[in-house]
Amino acid sequence: MRVVSLLPAATETVAALGAGGYLVGVSHECDYPPEVRALPRVTRTRIDSTRASGDIDRAVTEAQRAGTSAIDVDVELVARLRPDVIIGQALCPVCAVGAGDLERLVATLMPTPWVVTLHAHTLDGVLADIHKVGETLELKDEADELVAGLRYRLRRVADRTQGSGRPRVLVLEWLDPPYVAGHWVPELVEVAGGRALAAAPGEPSRVQPWRELVALAPDLVVIALCGFDVARAQTEFATVADPDARTLFTRRVEFLDGNAYTSRPGPRLVDAAEMLSRLIPR
Repeated sequence: MRVVSLLPAATETVAALGAGGYLVGVSHECDYPPEVRALPRVTRTRIDSTRASGDIDRAVTEAQRAGTSAIDVDVELVARLRPDVIIGQALCPVCAVGAGDLERLVATLMPTPWVVTLHAHTLDGVLADIHKVGETLELKDEADELVAGLRYRLRRVADRTQGSGRPRVLVLEWLDPPYVAGHWVPELVEVAGGRALAAAPGEPSRVQPWRELVALAPDLVVIALCGFDVARAQTEFATVADPDARTLFTRRVEFLDGNAYTSRPGPRLVDAAEMLSRLIPR
């Protein structure tokens, strides 16, 4: 079976199912497991990711206002790869190929590949998407085993944090402007023994003013920036000059690799829960 993955979480899921050899093409952001870096890249971004986060946000906003996509697909390359399956998403048009662009891509391909669209907003949704990928790849048993293992690990984290206090935890996935991490992140915080602030499970990430975030009085602020590793997040953090932000950051601040762990709705969300359980004060 020949699979093209248009997002990192799907690539990680296929690999976790033991089907990494099925992958014949991946997105420009796919970097895990390391061996996928050698595969053909079927997408590219128009956004310069080396720019400051405020510049990136403005470029994305301008593209959305103009009705243009931030992600381009190499249609000719996808056609040459002749995939049996294409895995896309309907969650965020900024970070990966959107649903509309995916439909237009598939319409150009002959023979027409099977399309799997992932759209999880919660942990249960992520696990359901793993099952969906497994069934498509005729790996239902492997998917059952993988999901059972992930649920077991989540239960172990939750069991270890039962009976302790629930520190107030604020997770930020962007700093300019400040975005509170939503979707599955509040659930990760709860599993890890914290009380998630300013976001509810399944709700989108959203902008909230620094002054309002200060008023939440978190016990812990976790900086887990979408698309950025810890080193890049620390660089962005050092440039935040807003007085209210600096007041917020007098509280305990920890960093997590948002690119690898909290922003990708795949198997490594469980790793994120385990990491958060070590960061949350007891």
